[in-house]
Formats: sequence, C-alpha cells, structure tokens
Amino acid sequence: MSRHTTTATGRPFTRAGAPSVSPQKTTRRRSFSTRRGLVIAAFMLPAAVFVAVFTYYPMLAGSQMAFRNWNLNNLTNTDWVGLGNFQKIFADPNFYVILGNSVVWVVASIIPQFIIGFALALWLRRKFVFRGLYQALIFFPWAISGFLIGILFRWMFNGEFGVINDLLSKAGLIDAPIPWLAEPGTAMTAVIIANTWYGVTFFAIMILAALQSVPDDVYEAAALDGSGKIRTLFSITIPYISTTLALTVLLRVIWIFNFPDIIWAMTGGGPANQTHIITTWMIAITQRGDYGQASALGLIVVAILLVFSAFYLMAIREKKGARS
Repeated sequence: MSRHTTTATGRPFTRAGAPSVSPQKTTRRRSFSTRRGLVIAAFMLPAAVFVAVFTYYPMLAGSQMAFRNWNLNNLTNTDWVGLGNFQKIFADPNFYVILGNSVVWVVASIIPQFIIGFALALWLRRKFVFRGLYQALIFFPWAISGFLIGILFRWMFNGEFGVINDLLSKAGLIDAPIPWLAEPGTAMTAVIIANTWYGVTFFAIMILAALQSVPDDVYEAAALDGSGKIRTLFSITIPYISTTLALTVLLRVIWIFNFPDIIWAMTGGGPANQTHIITTWMIAITQRGDYGQASALGLIVVAILLVFSAFYLMAIREKKGARS
C-alpha cells in the first residue's frame, strides 16, 4: 500500500495527513525571502552608514583621546599616557565637589519633576473643555532648547532687574534683591528650579501616554467596590503603569546627568564651581584645550551611568519578582 494518498483536488498527502511541499515551491519561498532581506538591508544601509560615520566613529575617536596627551595648546606632543588623564581627574579635589553637585542636581530635579508631572498627567487624563489646548501649553516647553530656557531663567533670576526678585518684593517676602546666581547657596537652587520647570513636561507626556492604556473598566470596577481615589491610585494606577514609570525615571536620570545646557547658560558652573556638574566641567576643560582630560571625564560619565542603570534595572527586576 502506498504511503501517499491524494485528495479530491489531486494534492498528495503524507501518512501523517500533512500536505507535502514540492521542492520548487520551497526554493521559490527561500529565494523570495533572501531577495526581501537584501532589499531591507539596502534600505537600511544608508542610515547605518550615517550612524556609523557620524556617531560611532567620533565616539571611538574621542575615546582614544582619553589615553593620550591631547591638548590643543601643544599638538606636537600627543603621546600615549595610559591612565594618566584619569589619575589627574581623581587627584583633583574639585572632582569630588562636582560629583556631589551632580548627585544633588539629579535628585533635586527629578523628584519634583516626577511629582508635578504625575499630577499633571492625572489631571489631563480627565475629560474637560479645552483639554487639548491645555495639553499643548503644558507640552510646549519640551520643544524649546534647553540652552534658550537657561538664558530665559538667567534673566528671571537676575539680581538687579529679574522678575523673580520683583515678584517676591511686591509680595513682601524680601526686603532687598537676592543675588540668586552670584551666591553659592542660591545658585544651585535657581538652576534646579529652571530644570524642574523644563523637565515636568517629559514626565507629563510619558505618564499620560501610559495612563491612556489603563482600561476604564478597571476604574469602574474599583468604584463599584467602594475604592477611593487614593486607594485607586496606589492599588490600580501605579501598579498598572509601574514599568513605564520605572523606565521613564531611568531615562530622565540619564538625561539630567548629561544635561549641561541650563547650568551652562545660567551660571557657567559658578560661582566657585558650586553649580558645576560633571558635564559642565567637561565643557570648561574642553575650552581650556585639554581634550585628553575632557575625554577621560566623558568615559567616567559613561561608566557611572552604566553602573547606575545596571543596579537600577536589577532592583526593578527583583521587586517585580517579589511581587509575583
């Protein structure tokens, strides 16, 4: 008895009942897949070349400067110095002050950004008149250059004719103008306020997008069970969008740590290095022409952020595992 049978249409079947595939059809499908892959690769090639030439090559070229005596004031001597640039950085007492400033800059900026952005996202999720207009107004700052925002707030915090001192004086909160950007104690506060205003929009956008994915049925069921707003927030909303919240905080920490625009426009790192963070200090070193030390500082920033990201993601994974 033959192993193959045929159907009414004449197509052969194997003993298991599965239709047999002719070698010609298999070859055609493989050749089509190969051709399609080549077409996709051809379309991706220009973008890949562009990224490689203008992103990865400068990054690698800049990284090797960190191990050389690369100074614009003496380009005749670019010898290999190994870890010499790193030793100079770690031996500089300003590095530890600036590293502490960077931590304060990130923590003091991200906490109010997250809280205010979360509150705005919850408010914008509700349906009310002119909601689209309010969304556009709230999201508008994110479209503005950070350096431009720094210049704007530098005028606002000007000790002589700034609008901040004028408002505080009219409200009777101060008797004399405060030199916000000239005093070490107030300069960091001023740049953090500016960065908070700028970064609230990012959290509002990301959290609002996540809130749109929460089904209304879940809130209706919670309301029927007598759940209040606070309990609903902590028992339903936050757990439902916890992954988005965690990744948003991680991205924002990385961006704030690498964000010198506002500080550089407002104070330039002064007074007395009190508002310098690592990236603004790197700009200052570059302006002195010491590209080797600046590149070494850039690699230190990359290492810090990689270690932080690794521990942060591990902590999130362990927390999810404990919940499950």
